[in-house]
Order: sequence, then structure tokens, then C-alpha cells
Amino acid sequence: MNKSRVEAFSDGVMAIIITIMIIEIKAPHENSFNALMPLLPVFLSYILSFAYLGIYWNNHHHMFQTVKTINGTVLWLNTHLLFWLSLIPFATSWIGEERFASVPMSIYGFILLMSAIAYTLLQNKLIHLHGQESLLKHAVKGDKKGKISLICYSLGIPMAFVSTWISGILYLAVALLWIVPDRRIENEINKN
Repeated sequence: MNKSRVEAFSDGVMAIIITIMIIEIKAPHENSFNALMPLLPVFLSYILSFAYLGIYWNNHHHMFQTVKTINGTVLWLNTHLLFWLSLIPFATSWIGEERFASVPMSIYGFILLMSAIAYTLLQNKLIHLHGQESLLKHAVKGDKKGKISLICYSLGIPMAFVSTWISGILYLAVALLWIVPDRRIENEINKN
């Protein structure tokens, strides 16, 4: 199967997800800077989630640059990833409106964890499909960043009930870990 349709579909879904997130931010009914202050948690949650979606889009794009063919399982695993990513606007809105309260923060972390698991499953299937000598396998090798991310999300979910600050710092740390462009795949592509 040709990979171009899955790439185009994924790009479209991610664009819609980002659009939904910004539509959720309601303008204040006053015309002062003070009227924006109650929206600060909403803006902060939007910035974090926008960064996450940008990271997923970027890494998804790079991953599919190493792929020659796909199969039905890849299509379903990609759809699985998009499902979890599509829940980010809901969680983003909730943590922003509830000022980073425990339950919304834990649900946000759960959605981030499930997105990371879905991405890992997709990545592993692509490696399996293209073999252990594939560009993708060489690029991700031990996937330390992926493992660190899963650990941080897994810790952040229960930590939301201890300290939402710690939970938020863990989620932010993962975003910062990935926001620095991941050169692994680019480096492998440039070698060939």
C-alpha cells in the first residue's frame, strides 16, 4: 500500500485537532488586559498541548519519511494514535478551565500516556514491517526519549493527586525533551 494517503489523512486530522483547541478558547466580554487574566490557565494549557501536537506531527512526518510501504495493521495503528491525539482538545480545555486541578491533570496525563503508547506501537509495527536493518530501526535504536516519556507520564498521572505542580512539570519536561528537534531520523536519512 502507498503511504501518502495515511500521511495526508494524519496531517488533516492533526490540523483539525489544533483548530478545535483554539476554538475552545473564548474571548472575554471586556476590553481590558485584566479581562485576560482569568484566561491565563487556558492559554498555558493550549500552549502545552499545541507543542505536543506539533511534536507528534513533526515526529510522525519524520517516521513516515523512512517508510516505503504500509499495510492494514499500520492503518489501524495510525488510526489508534489519531484517536488518542483527538482527545487532547478535551483534556486541554478541562485543565485550563479547572486551573490544573488533580482529576483533569491525571486525565490529561492518561491521554498523553496513551498517545505515546499508540505512537510506540505504530513505530514498532513499521520497524517490524521494514526489518531490523531499516532506517527507522537504526534511527530510534533504544528509543531512550520514548522510554523516558512513558515513565514521566506514568509518574505524572498519580502525582496529579499529590501535587499538580509536579505532575505539570513532568508533562512539561517531556514536551521540552521532544521540542528540541530530534535529529535521529534526519541523520539516518542523510547517511543514505
